Amino acid sequence: MTITLPAGASAPAAGPTTLGNFTPGSSEWHAARSNGIGGSEIAAVMGLSPYESAFSLWHRKQGLVQPVEENPQMYWGTRLEPIVLAEFAKRHPEWAVRRAPTYAGPDRPWQIANPDAELVPACSCGLHQEACCDPEDCGPCCPSCPTCPHTRGSAVEIVEVKTARDDEGWGREGTGEVPVHYRAQCLWYMDVLGVACCHVAVLIGGSDYREYVVDYDPADAKLMRTAGHRFMQSIWDGERPSIDGHTATYQTVRVLPEGLDDVNVDISVELRDRFHAAQDGFWAAEDELTECKSRLLDAIGTGRRAFAAGVRVATRTVRNGKTFQLLPARTRRTR
Repeated sequence: MTITLPAGASAPAAGPTTLGNFTPGSSEWHAARSNGIGGSEIAAVMGLSPYESAFSLWHRKQGLVQPVEENPQMYWGTRLEPIVLAEFAKRHPEWAVRRAPTYAGPDRPWQIANPDAELVPACSCGLHQEACCDPEDCGPCCPSCPTCPHTRGSAVEIVEVKTARDDEGWGREGTGEVPVHYRAQCLWYMDVLGVACCHVAVLIGGSDYREYVVDYDPADAKLMRTAGHRFMQSIWDGERPSIDGHTATYQTVRVLPEGLDDVNVDISVELRDRFHAAQDGFWAAEDELTECKSRLLDAIGTGRRAFAAGVRVATRTVRNGKTFQLLPARTRRTR
C-alpha cells in the first residue's frame, strides 16, 4: 500500500524545537502537550494503547472529558523512575545521563517528545560533577562538559524508564522486544530528536531490572507521523474519531451526556440487532469462561501460574490464603 504524506507530515528534519523543562504531570507540562501528540499518546492514535483510544484521547484534547487521574501504578512508576534511571547510569559509565526537556518536532509543532533522559558521551576531564552547573552563572568544567548549559550538545541516544508488575509483553533482555505501545513511544521520541537508538530500562516486579534497545524504524515512524497528523487534523476540524470497542471509548461516551430527559430515542434496526447479537454472545461466552476458569483453577491447585506448550495462560493470585483472582495472560489482549 502506498501512503501519501499530507502537509505537515513530512520526514524528519534536523533540529527539534525545545519547548522548556517541565515537571511531568505539572500544569506547564500538560499545556505543552495540549496542542500536540506526546509519546505516550501516539499508541492511542495508532490503536495500540491498552489504556486510551483515539476516541477518548480526542475528547481529552478537546477538553470535553477530564484528564486521566493518577492511579497507584502511575504514582509508583513516577516515584521509582529516578531510582531506575540511576541504576542505568551506574551500569553505563560511558554515557553522561541528563534529564531531557520537552521537544517539538522540526516543522511539526504537534509532534511532542519528552524522553526520560538523554545520553551523550561521558566527560573524561575528571572535573565534571552531576548537577554542578548553575545555569545563570556557569563556567564549564571543560569545553566538552556534557551537561553544562553553555556547552550542551545534542543527544546521541535516549533512555525511557518503565516499571511493570510482571514480564508479560517483555521479551529477551537486550533485544527490542518491549510492549508495542512502549515501542511506539520510543519511535516517536527518536523521530523528533533525530536519534537512532532508545534504551528502555525497566524494573519488573520490584526486583528484576532489565534493559532493552529499540532501534529507529523509518517506515514505522512515517506511518505514525501520518496517523498523528490525521488525528490532529480531526481535532482542528472538530471531527471526532469513530466509536470502537475500546474500554476507554465506552468510559468516554458514558460520561459525555449530562442530565436525563424522560424521552424515547429511536435507534437503527442494525444497531439493535448488533446489540442483541453481542449481548447473546456475551452471555454464552460468560458461561463458557466461568467453566474454563473453574477448570483452570482446579488444574493449578496451589500453584501460581498455568502454562501450555511453554506459554503462560493465566496467573492465580491469593489473598488470606484463598484464591483471589485468576488473571489471563495480558499478551492475549491489548486492553
